[in-house]
Amino acid sequence: MNKREWLIPASQGLGFKLDKGQIVRVTDVEGEQVADFAAYSASNPNERIDPSVTMDALHKMNVKPGDILYSNQYRPLLTLVADTVGRHDFINSACRPEMYEFLYNKKDHASCYNNLNEALEEFGIVAPDQHYPFNLFMNTVIDPSGNISVERPLSKAGDYVELRAEMDLIIAISACPCCESVCNGDKCTPIAVRII
Repeated sequence: MNKREWLIPASQGLGFKLDKGQIVRVTDVEGEQVADFAAYSASNPNERIDPSVTMDALHKMNVKPGDILYSNQYRPLLTLVADTVGRHDFINSACRPEMYEFLYNKKDHASCYNNLNEALEEFGIVAPDQHYPFNLFMNTVIDPSGNISVERPLSKAGDYVELRAEMDLIIAISACPCCESVCNGDKCTPIAVRII
């Protein structure tokens, strides 16, 4: 029997299969922790979740239950079925070692880019030049002047998102390892995942 429940340790990643019709629940265990969520078609590794396509198809940046998340081929990949937070991010790419060196002068820092790559490797998915995930619980604010800031997440302990697969998928999730800012409430904590 395939495993259906995991606890991703702080700053680490996870990969698993999600069959069409299955629902995955991603829970912020302690609160204020971002989870980078990537999804690939199980039959075509070139088809993946695409935040920009999703925003184009939905004509909005903030999704709500009932909304569809689309692939880079404009096909339904996942449906958001439940959300206890209502604030997530579509515009930031996965953090990567170069980002930590550029912003914080830290070399070889753990990153969502590397976590997602490691999680996908066992499924034969080659590392892309960058990941553009659905950043669960990430609180990105754009002010009227167009300035962008990443603020403290609004998620509390036990808050969750549920997503239903609209095709067979390979999922990768990273419990974001950034403790240098309020992105994760100044500390990194675990993420719980369950197929329901």
